[in-house]
Amino acid sequence: MTRVVVLGSGYAGCAAVRSLEDELDEDADLTWVSEDPYHLVLHEVHRCIRDPSVRDHVTVDVDEIADEETEFVQGRVTDVDVDDRTVRLEDESDLDYDYCVVCLGSQTVFYGIDGLEDHAHTVESLGDALSIHESIKAAATDASRTDSARVVVGGAGLTGIQTAGEVAALRDWTDSHVEVHLVEQSDEIFPGHDHEFQGAIQNELERHDVEIDTGRAISEVDEDAIQFDGGDSLDYDVLVWAGGVTGQDSMSEVDVETDHNRAYADSTFKTSDDRVFAIGDAALVDQDADGGPPSEHDLWEQVVHPDADSSPPPTAEAAMEEGKHVGQNVARTIAGEEPVHWSYINKGTLVSVGDDAVAHGVVGSPVNTFSGRPAEVLKKAISARWLVKVAGVERAAAAWDSM
Repeated sequence: MTRVVVLGSGYAGCAAVRSLEDELDEDADLTWVSEDPYHLVLHEVHRCIRDPSVRDHVTVDVDEIADEETEFVQGRVTDVDVDDRTVRLEDESDLDYDYCVVCLGSQTVFYGIDGLEDHAHTVESLGDALSIHESIKAAATDASRTDSARVVVGGAGLTGIQTAGEVAALRDWTDSHVEVHLVEQSDEIFPGHDHEFQGAIQNELERHDVEIDTGRAISEVDEDAIQFDGGDSLDYDVLVWAGGVTGQDSMSEVDVETDHNRAYADSTFKTSDDRVFAIGDAALVDQDADGGPPSEHDLWEQVVHPDADSSPPPTAEAAMEEGKHVGQNVARTIAGEEPVHWSYINKGTLVSVGDDAVAHGVVGSPVNTFSGRPAEVLKKAISARWLVKVAGVERAAAAWDSM
């Protein structure tokens, strides 16, 4: 029997497992490894900051996703030995493989800023979101109209923006005395994106009474104050850091080509080791279809986004697509067939700010950037579509109001 092991239960891991179950024949065994016995709908986990009961809608048990024939192993991956073809777990047990699909995601990076890791919350997991909720609730208990609690979110990328919006929604929902600050070292929020999009997001944040501080790089953090590279310090009661991610430590010693613990993979998702595939945030996927003719996607991407990066964005949508295609390519490789090259077409970007949303570059839309009810419904629909794929229509319908 050919042994295929999938590492991780994020978007990429779930999609890979579902695809492999469809593509592999009866001569292959599939094992799924994850630290948690559930899939977390990570791009909606910030909702739990406002309402912890949303946890029931943003987690899906692996039993609901995988077939009975797929073996699930709960454990934390610490290493992959490509010579012995084994996966090492934290309990020092090993799993043998013939082919390994790495979908271990990413972790928050703190850039060596003194005190930041010790004093800041992150937004990497369900537990993180629930912990932020409890910390804000505790801080608000001692706050008053003349002495508000202050919540600072560091990093104005997608996670930071959505977190700040949800903190503001919690404040309004509970009628608490809480200030919300969003701090970004760049001179603009959502750095690198369209200026019209940035402006629309900023308008929504300001409408939700989020104070935005750009051009401020954090240099040091202690238990109640943030120091910057120039300018006054900023006192805080709760600090959330969403300033960047890097690969998992478990990839640091794996003998494949990596950059900051992310495996380089070609457009078939193969790494420098032919038996190891990598997708999602665990990978830097080269979309250049070397070794094969440009696909229709490659050609279209060059027309629509001629200056696009060679790697797809670190989004849920890209990870889902990669998971679907990696299953096909693993099966083709086992069968001795040529794998298919893949490239990503950006279908648009949506950002939520509390219950509101801003959309940009949505395929098929005559408007470049829009907000209001159409953006809110579209944001919900994307999450619901994913839940339908992994858990069914009833789960998606039940979660609709929470997303």
